[in-house]
Amino acid sequence: MQVTRRGFLKLSGGLSLATFATGLGINMAVAADRGYALKLDGCTKATSICHFCSGGCGLLLYIKDGKLIHLEGDPDNPINEGSLCPKAASLEQVAYSEERPKTPLYRAPGGTEWQEISWDDAIERIAKKAVEVREKTWVKTDEITDAKTGEKKVVPANRAEGIAVIGSAEIDNEESYLLSKFARLIGTPFHEHQARI
Repeated sequence: MQVTRRGFLKLSGGLSLATFATGLGINMAVAADRGYALKLDGCTKATSICHFCSGGCGLLLYIKDGKLIHLEGDPDNPINEGSLCPKAASLEQVAYSEERPKTPLYRAPGGTEWQEISWDDAIERIAKKAVEVREKTWVKTDEITDAKTGEKKVVPANRAEGIAVIGSAEIDNEESYLLSKFARLIGTPFHEHQARI
């Protein structure tokens, strides 16, 4: 049987029309009713910002029963326009990983094993060590030389040179402000932030 191009187009057009008209006997309403529920059904969608770096990529978070179910890039965010780097895409695993430490860990000087301690114990140890280091490294005065006269004089310094404070991309602007105020309060001139390093 010889089929011409025109005949093929007529035949395929007619079959397409017949298929569209009859739906091949599939009732779409029944098919939709029998579809299984997606994992996002019943979720509350919230927008957020990734905390891994200072980029500020937008996230869409899907929350169900107080737990993060799914996350994806926010297409309306002008920074990432819906895309995510591998670190941002793994945020759900960071939140719920079994490998993540959930209590403070302490390793004694010279020790090889980490042991779990309470939050109160950890805060107490950090506070005692901070006071000890601050007292040992406190510089009360500096001797400077006047550039014009060459005269040496003693001026107040009031700084702790043994303590440094570093912020992280995990904290927002307000927390960074409080951290810098804390650094000035304890007297350290060495305060920095991860986004500037």
